[in-house]
Amino acid sequence: MVTNYLEQFQLDVLPEQAIDFLRLEHFSPGDVICAQGDEAGHLRFHVKGKIRVSHTSVSGKRLVLSFKYPLDLIGDIEYVRRTPYLNTVEAVTDVEMLVIRFDDLARHATDAVPWLHYLLEEITRKFELKSQSLSFNLFYPVEVRLASYVLSMTPDDPSLGSTVDDLNDIADLIGTSYRHVNRTLRRFVEKGYIERDRRRITIVDREGLLEVVGESIYE
Repeated sequence: MVTNYLEQFQLDVLPEQAIDFLRLEHFSPGDVICAQGDEAGHLRFHVKGKIRVSHTSVSGKRLVLSFKYPLDLIGDIEYVRRTPYLNTVEAVTDVEMLVIRFDDLARHATDAVPWLHYLLEEITRKFELKSQSLSFNLFYPVEVRLASYVLSMTPDDPSLGSTVDDLNDIADLIGTSYRHVNRTLRRFVEKGYIERDRRRITIVDREGLLEVVGESIYE
């Protein structure tokens, strides 16, 4: 499976000596992949499933930063800076990751120019996406942010979760309250954009949601 994932995601930027140290890890829904503040020692290539990235403030409030799908790197900033994990990463679905120890990667890839270019591009992309996310939450109303979130999270399956925990995560991610998310979802139901029960939100009029959003799709 390691070889299959290397081919699928074109990870030949890694030197062969480093590839020999990669191993495949499996996580079940709810598993903590890495915890904020823990000592970082592994770089992970997220190759299957959905993960949630969150940060807990000094006061104990959790902020959901993003949901991610393959391919993504976990531990790249920590690898470069040799710091503890900045955020907590949890599996939302069944997840698989290719993992390599920092020490093995540094020993075999420190001077590998293709790998260093790849690492720089990935870190730069993360900061760019974070900047776009902050701007989106500042400049667009909740109706647009929520419609955009629902669309971006349902590229293949028209449904997503509607439990209290799910809605709290959505509220944290788009920068509003649970109650505001609830009210906005009720308006979407009234307009015929979605159907909703206690566990699922299902899109029934994707074009209607796209009209709400325009071109401002949240990722």
